[in-house]
Amino acid sequence: MFRPAVMVRPAVMFRLAVRTLRHRKGGFVATFVAVFVGAMIVMACGGLLETGVRANVPAQRLAAAPIVVTGDQHYKLTSGEESSTLTEQVRVDSGLAAKIAAVPGVARAVPDVSFPAAVVRGGTPLTTDSQSTDSQGHGWDSAVLAPYRLRTGAQPRSGEVVLDAATAARSGADVGDRIPLLVRGEVETFRFSGIAATSRTTTRPALFFSASDAARLAGHSGTVDDIGVLPRPGTDVTALAHKVNGAVGGHGAVTLTGPDRGVAEFPGVRASAGDLIVLAAVFGGMAAAVTLFVVASTLSLAARHRQRELALLRTIGTTPRQVRRMILGEAMVVAVLAAAASIAPSVLFGRWLYGRLTAHGVVPDVVTHYQGRVPLLAGLGAALVTTLGAAIVAGRRAAKARPVEALVEAGIQRHWLGPIRLLLALLFLGGGLALGLVTATVLHGPIAASTAGPSVLCWAIGLALLGPGITRVAMGVLRWPARAVTGLGGMLAVQNLRARAIPMAAAVMPLMLATGIATSNLYLQTTQVHEADKAYTADLRADAVLTSSTGGVSPRLLDRVRQAPGVAGAGAFVSSTGLVDAPHAPQDEDGTPLQGVTGPTAEQTLAVPVTSGRLADLTGNTVALPVTEARKLHRGVGGTITMRLGDRSAVRLRVVALFTAKTGYETILLPAELLAAHTTDGLPSQILVKAAPGVSTARLTATLSGVAAGWPGVRVADRGALIRQHDEGQQIQAWINYLMIGMIVAYTVIAVANTLIASTGRRRREFGLQRLTGATRALVLRMAGLEGALVAVAGIALGTVVSILTLVPFCMTIRDSPFPAGPLWIYLAVMGAAGALTLVTTVAPAWLALRSRPAEAALAAE
Repeated sequence: MFRPAVMVRPAVMFRLAVRTLRHRKGGFVATFVAVFVGAMIVMACGGLLETGVRANVPAQRLAAAPIVVTGDQHYKLTSGEESSTLTEQVRVDSGLAAKIAAVPGVARAVPDVSFPAAVVRGGTPLTTDSQSTDSQGHGWDSAVLAPYRLRTGAQPRSGEVVLDAATAARSGADVGDRIPLLVRGEVETFRFSGIAATSRTTTRPALFFSASDAARLAGHSGTVDDIGVLPRPGTDVTALAHKVNGAVGGHGAVTLTGPDRGVAEFPGVRASAGDLIVLAAVFGGMAAAVTLFVVASTLSLAARHRQRELALLRTIGTTPRQVRRMILGEAMVVAVLAAAASIAPSVLFGRWLYGRLTAHGVVPDVVTHYQGRVPLLAGLGAALVTTLGAAIVAGRRAAKARPVEALVEAGIQRHWLGPIRLLLALLFLGGGLALGLVTATVLHGPIAASTAGPSVLCWAIGLALLGPGITRVAMGVLRWPARAVTGLGGMLAVQNLRARAIPMAAAVMPLMLATGIATSNLYLQTTQVHEADKAYTADLRADAVLTSSTGGVSPRLLDRVRQAPGVAGAGAFVSSTGLVDAPHAPQDEDGTPLQGVTGPTAEQTLAVPVTSGRLADLTGNTVALPVTEARKLHRGVGGTITMRLGDRSAVRLRVVALFTAKTGYETILLPAELLAAHTTDGLPSQILVKAAPGVSTARLTATLSGVAAGWPGVRVADRGALIRQHDEGQQIQAWINYLMIGMIVAYTVIAVANTLIASTGRRRREFGLQRLTGATRALVLRMAGLEGALVAVAGIALGTVVSILTLVPFCMTIRDSPFPAGPLWIYLAVMGAAGALTLVTTVAPAWLALRSRPAEAALAAE
């Protein structure tokens, strides 16, 4: 067996790798860009994941209390070990304040209540545009928790109010004036007794009332939102927090310290943080998988372009191990530089992403964004491990051939399918098939997307592993029409692509990945939004709706609306989420959607197909169940269930009606009065109105506008506005998915461009030889353009196959049709962009390569 005369040490091979990089900078640009962008995306998603896990909100109104006791928003499901995050404000027994005050080391335990309250000026409530700054009312005793102190005037007595400095300035009122306030949907007049100020930064305006007025206006006697604990001087806060936690144990309360205290002020943060964790984890994992694929593709392409160089190294005595070590050293140097360079941009990119999420209401803007060491280290590790794995594969392939065979095959690589590659391909294709079967047969409704999304990657990676063979077959299919339409240029293009099937697969497969991911996920979202809107509108019979911008609508307004001319029926409408405690049954940890309706008028405002019982009987502690839910719970009309509502309250309910609902979009109906009492605001959020026969929508809305004129903040809209409002809520989540998918597609597009530019740019020698044998520059350029067109057609066709394999099971599940909902232009736009990108990144490098003289190009190194 041939052995080298002198063994080359690892340090020497590393120096050789560095020198190689110095003289072949252009060949490693694609790898650098792939690692750089991939690491940046993974780090940014890691920052979002850390933000969701921490869910830290700086304390504002409770900043002076180092310990805060509030209701536990987490509820352990009775059917398993999972827990659910409750959606409404969970309050605690006001009697806990006395128990906490008795704990040694506690100076004061200050209970606090919060409720929507706004100053009315010119018939309009003073509100703000920020999602987290609606003004709230509190008892004056809790002002010490910020602390707020009187700047002028006196503390409030019954019938009086103290405003914070910012609200007082906007109100235009002077201390001593009587000012109207909108509280719990009603306008009441209070005497403006003073102005309070705090040195802390606050984003939520505060109005302070006397203790008796605050208890009355809050509307939940016997419970408080939270209790601020002020320790005695010199007391260890950590030790005291443990004692307080022991005192409140078993009362559905939690003890918060440090940055967690802000959650007591903004309880909705927990639910949004959970959504952020899932979002960041899913897209971060998808980005890591795509990074692995792209980096492996670029490194393999770079190694194939250097096949002659590596073959010469083998013939002079270099061992396969040394070749692998050199390729590995080159790749790791590039990876370290690219990953290090991505750190600063990843921080900026992560902040930009977080800004987009808060701007669209996915995450409250009071949550602190984190981009700490853990996400950065995770991104660095992912980049290095990904490059290491890709380099090992590329190095193994480059070094396994014998020296003489390597020289023979240096021009064109023919062997590509090994047992490991075949096994991985079968595993990924099997995974895609399994996920498709689960989507089609097990899941229903929106949750079907949880398996449909990952199946895109499985199908794409499985086909990509078989890429060279698929590319050769595709070129065989396309050669006849290409020759017939384009003549000699088409024939040359087809012959080149068939001979270069393995290197060209490195361009076809990323293109397939980009088009497959983009098309599949875009149509997944449009289909989900369409079906959600369809399910919503199918059950809606109302012609108009009244909504409030400040904490719900008053029950008195509902009575006025019912008495208005042209109204056939009107009912309150409330939305929330709950859990079925008994009987035990498997359920989603996110809970079941609940809707509160006015039973006697429900059949006039809702088009719910009742199969047994009557919706009119929805009064008191009753419930109407979807038929599928009733079967799961083994309950019919007259049976009873126990529900855990959004504020942690357990309510025993009697079933009065069963109705059919679209699979996956089931909603449980409760009386509006019952459900509203267990929401954060305590009031219905909307009033649905049905017009009397012969009354137009315009006439109805005009009448209702006159009725609502006495209720500041109440808006009147027609049925179309109600549907648009629902659609906007669906589009918010869809927009976030579009953003994340766009990142990944943009990354694969970069990979496609890098691959095509590098592949075409290295063909100077080939182009020079073709011109020396008689081909004109125009013919060679036309040949390159046709190659790009054929690559685009092959990539688009395979991307379409991936989309079909993903979308058909999902669409059959969610809408009983193999076709997705959404305009055709989405598909045409994706395919057009893919084709244009491929042509530009193929023709432009070819044009640059053809600028040199044929003889010089023919002698150039590859």
